[in-house]
This record gives sequence, structure tokens and C-alpha cells, in this order.
Amino acid sequence: MPRYALKIEYDGGPFSGWQRQADQPSVQGAVEAALTRLEPDVPSIAAAGRTDAGVHALGQVAHCDLAKDWDPFRLSEALNYHLKPAPVAVVACDRVGDDFHARFSALERRYLFRLVSRRAPLTHDRGKVWRVPHELALPPMQEAARHLLGKHDFTTFRASICQAASPVKTLDALDIEEVDYPSGREFRFHVRARSFLHNQVRSFVGTLERVGAGAWAPQDVKTALDACDRAACGPVCPPDGLYLAGVGYETAPFAAAQDGTLA
Repeated sequence: MPRYALKIEYDGGPFSGWQRQADQPSVQGAVEAALTRLEPDVPSIAAAGRTDAGVHALGQVAHCDLAKDWDPFRLSEALNYHLKPAPVAVVACDRVGDDFHARFSALERRYLFRLVSRRAPLTHDRGKVWRVPHELALPPMQEAARHLLGKHDFTTFRASICQAASPVKTLDALDIEEVDYPSGREFRFHVRARSFLHNQVRSFVGTLERVGAGAWAPQDVKTALDACDRAACGPVCPPDGLYLAGVGYETAPFAAAQDGTLA
């Protein structure tokens, strides 16, 4: 059966997460329903990351096996037709080898978290960013983020229900930038690692927000990390501002894509 990689973006707000559930809407369920309109016996699809309820994606990657030898462009067009009106889109499609696996072949995942500091409620970006009503300072957050880089036991920043075999992970990047935002400021957290623990990014951002607000000192983040104790973590921020931004592979699918996010 020919195997295809799909690059998918979605608004996670209406869904219970990526993973298919019997009684709740999911992104996986929406994509599989569209696939069955093309071929009735499509096997279950696999994705690079099982995003939680309310988490968005700019560059989720999934693979599927089909009976027919589809032209990738026509497959993406057909899927987008049948995905309507769900806020899900296949933005790229490519034929891949049988040994390609969206999850197990991935060498890195990249996440973006958007945090907006402004007093006024959000209108256009409601559900797409996390808003806090107070000012934040960028340099202390950047200093605190450096304590998290590298290989650590991240028990402090791991959800109690996390099913990962080990809390030890290597964080390759946690870069924070400040940009203009109407009547406020936006802080973008760019996070990169081979894999993540459950709620790890949201735990990072919630804790770093406390540093930016002045409630924590940058050194307090290192103290929390070294404690290896979930109780030492700062608040876990809501999912609204979290995006799976991209996935990296040794041999990148979507070589013809113009944005390069998977190259």
C-alpha cells in the first residue's frame, strides 16, 4: 500500500485533542473521516504528536496507507474538500517510503507558545493566545529559560498523568522574543526537543511567566528544576497559546514546500 505523509494545520479549540475518542470530536477522527470518503478501508493514521485539547498545530505531520496510488496534490485537495467545515487543513502531502513513520521517524518537535500581555480582553485572537493582564519583563524570562536547556530530569515540569518511561529529556532550545501587539505586548516562546513530556511546554511557560511578572527570580527556576518535584512547578498555563509548529526528519518530506519548516 502506498504511504503518504500529510502536513496538517488546525485550530484545536473545537477538539478534545489529536487522538481519536469514541464520544468526543478529535483531529484524528476528522482526518480519518475524510480519508474514508476516499477509500472505505483506510487503516488508522499515526501522527508526530498527540496534542491535547485546545492545542493548535501549524505543522503536525501524520502518515496514512492507501490502496490507490494517489497524486499527492490531488490527495490533499480531496481531503481538504471532505474536511470542510472543520478547522483542519492539509497544507502539504508527499509520497514517502514504507519505513517512514510520522512519530517514530521524527528527530525533533518544535513548539510555539504565544503569550499576550495587555489589560483589555482579546477579540480576534481569543482562544489562540494566553492573555495576562499585567506587564512582563523579557530579560529575566530569558535568563531563567537558560537553566532549562540541556539534558535534565524534568519531573518538576511533567504532568502527574504523563506516561513517558523516563522524565529525563534533552531540551535543545527555549528562545523567547517580544513583539508588538495591539494595546499590549506579545511574547513568543520557541521550544525545540526530540520529544516532550506531557504538559512540559505549558509548565515551562507558566513558570517563566511568573519570572516575567516578578513573582519568581530566574534562579528560582533552577531550584524548581533541581527539586525533581511536581509541587515545585509554577502554574501550568492554559492550552490556548500552544502550537505544534513543526517536526524534523532525517529525510524531510514535503521537499517542495516553500516555508521550509520540515526541511
